[in-house]
Amino acid sequence: MHHHHPHGAHGHNPCDEGESNDHGHDHGDKHKHGRDHGDKNDHDHHAHSHDYRSVEKSKLILSLIITVVVMVVEVVGGILSNSIALVSDAAHMFTHAFALGVSLVAIYLASSAPGHRRTFGLFRAEVLASLFNSLFLFVVTGLIVYESVMRFLDPTPVHSGEMFLIAVIGLVVNLVSMWILRAADKGDRNIRSAVVHMAADALSSVAVVAGAIVIRTTGFTYVDPALGIGISLLILVWGWNLLRDAVRVLLEIAPKGMSTDRITRLLRENDARIVDVPDMHVIEITSGMYDLSAHVEVEREALPESQDVIDRVNKLLGAKLNIYHTTIQVGTPAVNTH
Repeated sequence: MHHHHPHGAHGHNPCDEGESNDHGHDHGDKHKHGRDHGDKNDHDHHAHSHDYRSVEKSKLILSLIITVVVMVVEVVGGILSNSIALVSDAAHMFTHAFALGVSLVAIYLASSAPGHRRTFGLFRAEVLASLFNSLFLFVVTGLIVYESVMRFLDPTPVHSGEMFLIAVIGLVVNLVSMWILRAADKGDRNIRSAVVHMAADALSSVAVVAGAIVIRTTGFTYVDPALGIGISLLILVWGWNLLRDAVRVLLEIAPKGMSTDRITRLLRENDARIVDVPDMHVIEITSGMYDLSAHVEVEREALPESQDVIDRVNKLLGAKLNIYHTTIQVGTPAVNTH
């Protein structure tokens, strides 16, 4: 559902028809805003930090608590068993916990009303959190890789029994989390990328379990730092995607697949009255929430139908691009009579 709130039509004609300098700006300046007010956001999201937003709160909270507890267990266990692989697996779990946490915060923010100073509410807080999280992950993975390299140069004994036990706990928790979230929302597009993220978590836990068995049976301790570096690379890829997406939103670069040329073509192809869209800005407020403002030019005879043009544009933008917050101004092309 999306509500379009008409903001009044300000029709003004700055130049008289008879004047030689007629730029034809007979704006039926009709501004129309629409916002999808639902908390449920079933758009495809580009970063894992937004994967779980559509899952109900109780399931999210349960999954987050379990993940955080086991993450702490893995850090402590990694230190006690002297396993850098366990510590890196805990860092990987942190990415999962962060994604769940941001989704929870997003649900609460979506229900907080915008104020006169924060016209979009606090949606950008989600993007800022992603930015800081990615930078934090770079530092953590840097430390893990450094420690792993040190262990290659100067091998240290690893308590494979404890390492095995804690890695198994980590694996079981990942599988339980997957089950909780899958049971929470069947058929939702966002759940796919959530499950992919958790599958990566589960795979890293499987690798640590296997590593512990190898160390136990062969005494080959190099497996531990090798796993530490491997899991760190996984985290770095995730962190880089998070950083790139956050920076793109904060710099207000047009969202992927939403170039102004493409949108102009879409509008002109679907409404013959539209001559051109000379001025358009499309930005991403936060994942899956877009804002578009545009000056749409129509033939002079179509000007009385400005409201219908706006309705048609809004319907198209919502259906094709999931854009529900718009400011559309309708006018006629400038006429150069010099």
